[in-house]
Amino acid sequence: MTPAIRVSELRKRFRTTQALDGVSLDIQPGEFFGLLGPNGAGKTTLISILAGLTRADAGRAEIMGHDVVRDYRQSRRALGVVPQELVYDPFFNVRETLRIQSGYFGLKHNDGWIDEIMHHLDLAPHADKNTQSLSGGMKRRLLVAQALVHKPPVIVLDEPTAGVDVDLRRSLWEFIARLNREGHTILLTTHYLEEAEALCKRIAMLKAGRVVALDETRNLLRLTNEHCVSLRLAGGEPPPMWAMRMQAGNDGCWRVSFSDYAELETLLAALREAGLRVTEMRLQEPDLEDVFTDIMKRS
Repeated sequence: MTPAIRVSELRKRFRTTQALDGVSLDIQPGEFFGLLGPNGAGKTTLISILAGLTRADAGRAEIMGHDVVRDYRQSRRALGVVPQELVYDPFFNVRETLRIQSGYFGLKHNDGWIDEIMHHLDLAPHADKNTQSLSGGMKRRLLVAQALVHKPPVIVLDEPTAGVDVDLRRSLWEFIARLNREGHTILLTTHYLEEAEALCKRIAMLKAGRVVALDETRNLLRLTNEHCVSLRLAGGEPPPMWAMRMQAGNDGCWRVSFSDYAELETLLAALREAGLRVTEMRLQEPDLEDVFTDIMKRS
């Protein structure tokens, strides 16, 4: 099966900065794929190369089997990009903006699909409003609509929920998840790691232009053995042998990390021997943020 996105040994340098240093990965059709990394890791540069906005110094990138340089017309038609920045034309209303976007891809009589997109993104009540008068959240929805107007099989979302309120974030992800279920390939970059953990089946992590981790989300979550327990104690403070490992929180609870549940059993026994009672206990399993932080430190 031809990958929806194939990147092979991509390299890109901006003066003294090596933005991409031999990045390779395949994203399969219908996959919800996450691309994570700190600022300056190379995520936006990679997306710019896929979109044809930047040309790589070396390597190759393909969208649905179409080379982004040699077969740029077909690769652009197969790709929809939602940029991180709010970019809009202040001279047109929402419907006109989407009609103009359709024209860029040679699409005529596209109003039926435009109406459907606006309905699902709650843009229909604002169809005749000038884009400049839209709120930040509505402008973000319009960017998503523009990316979808030509029905691309591959959709790239670059920080799509940055600065977006909770309700919009939820409705946006519901719509994107629906598109993924219908067969669209989704490539997501986000700093909200809980979103990536909940939505993405596979995740790649970039650091300094290199892929430092690439696996299914569930496998990445197994990479760290660190667990954390939060305890509320009655009867005094922890015994000295444990006090050095435990941190007092502002909520009155003590927190301690451990890698083996036998350690937790030993801790609870020590607390009982010291005459302390545990009145509240919360166990926190490692999440993607813990894994991400650990990988970035080790890489």
